[in-house]
Amino acid sequence: MNKYESVVIINPNVDEAGLKTVIEKFETLINSDGKVEKVNELGKKKLAYEVKKNKEGFYVVYEFEANPGLIAELERNYRIADEVIKFIVVKK
Repeated sequence: MNKYESVVIINPNVDEAGLKTVIEKFETLINSDGKVEKVNELGKKKLAYEVKKNKEGFYVVYEFEANPGLIAELERNYRIADEVIKFIVVKK
């Protein structure tokens, strides 16, 4: 298993309950074939440039261990989630 870090920017129009749901959904997905070590909710921050007509976004950082096969599935789920406006996954 490799160590990874994933930064996800969530749409600022999502309410507090929706935000928790999205965070838990991805945490559950990572735990299905890996182990989440840490989840940092950095809160709402101003974006450097407009992304999908948004000037702000909720930043969430996941630090986790997983098998390399999980990364493709995780990125696929990020792409189809309407709440996610930007993401990146990097190997530590």
